[in-house]
Amino acid sequence: MCGRVRCNLSPAQAARAFGFSTTTSAAGGGGDGGGGGGGDASAVPMLRMDRYRPSYNVSPGAYLPVGTVRAVVPECDGGRGDANGEGPVIECMKWGLVPSFTGKTEKPDHFRMFNARSESIKEKASFRRLIPKNRCLVAVEGFYEWKKDGSKKQPYYIHLQDQRPLVFAALFDMWANSEGETIHTFTILTTRASTSLKWLHDRMPVILGDKDSINTWLNSSSVELEEITIPYKGTDLVWYPVTAAMGKTSFDGPECIKEVRPSEKPISAFFTRKPASPYCPVKSEKIALEIAETTAFRPAKEECFEPGENQSEQIYQEQTEVKQDESTIVKGEHITLHHDDDKAGTIKHEVAIFTDEAIRNQDVLSMKRKTGDTEVKLEIMVENTGGTPFVPVKKKKKGPKAASDGQASLFSYFAK
Repeated sequence: MCGRVRCNLSPAQAARAFGFSTTTSAAGGGGDGGGGGGGDASAVPMLRMDRYRPSYNVSPGAYLPVGTVRAVVPECDGGRGDANGEGPVIECMKWGLVPSFTGKTEKPDHFRMFNARSESIKEKASFRRLIPKNRCLVAVEGFYEWKKDGSKKQPYYIHLQDQRPLVFAALFDMWANSEGETIHTFTILTTRASTSLKWLHDRMPVILGDKDSINTWLNSSSVELEEITIPYKGTDLVWYPVTAAMGKTSFDGPECIKEVRPSEKPISAFFTRKPASPYCPVKSEKIALEIAETTAFRPAKEECFEPGENQSEQIYQEQTEVKQDESTIVKGEHITLHHDDDKAGTIKHEVAIFTDEAIRNQDVLSMKRKTGDTEVKLEIMVENTGGTPFVPVKKKKKGPKAASDGQASLFSYFAK
């Protein structure tokens, strides 16, 4: 929780957010920060501010201005301040707590303790010893949180509606590395999410929303932590989705806080063809395209198949002709069982004619049926493929089989 923040505040802006004093200047005059107008520089001591780098995408391991109350040392702002007293100080500290008992030769991991759960800081040695004297404040312009949606995460930018800085409760510590350098680090306290932010995450930073809570956190060690580390319930906390490029720590600039619409589709979506729904009306352009494609391959279709609209009439006429031929051939012929060579020859010739004619008619009827079935299948294929032309392969017509090609004739029954 709260692993990225935006901080472009000047030291004077941070001091005002903490409730520290700032310099004022007369018209045309300048304070420590120069420029006209009042409050353009901090009136409190500042330490190591040369390490601070303003950014729209601050992650653990970076330096931020931190406000605290402690003994003022001579190094503060060129020696200004009382070395024997305590007062407010703005220090540049590194985000990500490194406990003072960490080994000097160890490599610090600033992502390990960049947050601390306020409910359990009294139970852990890394935080418990810091509560009495090592409290501090962190000022930022806003923070980021990611909404999980399955395998995807959408970042949101959370800030105050009037653009005032957010002030977080934090704890700091000092650690000396193997080179003898003392590094000041801090961790941001978190608490359960407010009612308005539960949809986004179950945790949120401890936001100190007024001067009383800020002073209580810094100066009163006797106050109960549960009274301070409560969810921020102000209605002036707002949020909106931002670019997913925020996930990269190297991504920086105003684009980090630019609002995006989750419903916006990537440009690649406009080149993806979606299947047409049978319940949606077909566009006129698609109809025109299908008509053109159908017209293009109709000659090839007619070359291979006869028009289907005349098939029923032709089949009826051909069936009638076959019946007439059958009655003509068989009718008037008196079949006998006597062995008459002339009669048998005549019957053999007429039966062969009848057989050949019947086979031809049968082939014609079979061809007509195949033609009709193929055209129906062709039209279905055209509709299903969205109008893609399909030219069927022309099949060779088989000629009628001769009566002698393995076909039994009527004469064979009277041969013996």
